[in-house]
Amino acid sequence: QVQLVESGGGLVQPGGSLRLSCAASGRIFSYNSMAWYRQAPGKEREMVALINSRGSTDYADSVKGRFTIFRDNAKNTLYLQMNSLRSEDTAVYYCYAGGGYWGQGTQVTVSS
Repeated sequence: QVQLVESGGGLVQPGGSLRLSCAASGRIFSYNSMAWYRQAPGKEREMVALINSRGSTDYADSVKGRFTIFRDNAKNTLYLQMNSLRSEDTAVYYCYAGGGYWGQGTQVTVSS
């Protein structure tokens, strides 16, 4: 059974940084594309960053230059390094694995 478990969310001041982690079970990790999505209150879920099995990445325009997605295949873990955080980054962040697998989400709140 595939499981994705996110961690690392929390409260941070504007301009601060957080690193999210997504621990994946099973054999999906090495060859599946992985992504981070987020959903803010009253808004639709949106893709934030994506990484494929070869390590190629793509980002939403709103986070380019501030967020970095990377993966450690040996640890079966996906990461999202978030720098220069803004209030509009406040959302629940979800880990996604190709094949339709979702984590439970982790809350990120950017506020002074």
